[in-house]
Amino acid sequence: MKLFYSPGSAAMAPHAALEEIGTPFELILVDTKAGAHKRPDYLKLNPNGRVPTLVHDDLAIYESAAIAMHLADWSLASRLAPQIGAPARALYYQWMVYLTNTVQEAYMHYFHPENFCSHPAAHDDIKRVAECRLQSMFVILDTALAKGPYLLGPQFCAADLFLMMLVRWSRNMTNPAANFANIKRCFDLVRARPAVERMYQAQGLS
Repeated sequence: MKLFYSPGSAAMAPHAALEEIGTPFELILVDTKAGAHKRPDYLKLNPNGRVPTLVHDDLAIYESAAIAMHLADWSLASRLAPQIGAPARALYYQWMVYLTNTVQEAYMHYFHPENFCSHPAAHDDIKRVAECRLQSMFVILDTALAKGPYLLGPQFCAADLFLMMLVRWSRNMTNPAANFANIKRCFDLVRARPAVERMYQAQGLS
C-alpha cells in the first residue's frame, strides 16, 4: 500500500488506520505548498487534486473516510469497525458519514472561504458562520460521547480516528472542540494510542 499525504491534512485518519492495522505501507509526501497535488502524475491518481490518496494494489482510492472504511473492512482483525449487520455497525456508518459529510464540510467553509465566495470582503463572515455551525456540532458530539468514552460507547473504531483529526483542526478556534469535556476525553484516549503516536511522529505533528 501507498498513502499519499500532507502533514496535518485529512490524511491523518487513514494514516492512523494503517498504523493500527500494522500492515507495511509506503508514506509518500505530497508537497501541497509547492502545488504537487495539482501535477499531472498526481491527478491521474486523484483527479480532485487533494490528499489523501491510497494506492492498494492496482486501485487508487481517494476521500479520507472512504479510505479509513476500506482499511477497516480489509483488516477485520484490527477491529476498526463493528461486525456487518450489528447495531453498532449502523452507528459506525452514521458517525463516519456525519463526520465527513457534515462536520468536515463546515471545516471546509472555515479554512477555505474563498471556495464559496469570490468576494474577499465576505470571507471573514463565511468563517464566522462556519465556526458557529461547528460549535453546534461539537455539542452534538459531546452529548453523544457522554455515554462513551468512544463514539460507539466502549468500542473504539475508525470513526474515533476521524474525530481525533477533526478535533485537532479546531485547535486555533475561539472555542476548540477539546474544550468540551467528553470530546477531550475521547481525543486524549485516541491520541494516547501507540498507532496514533506513530502517525503524529511520521507527519511531524505536535
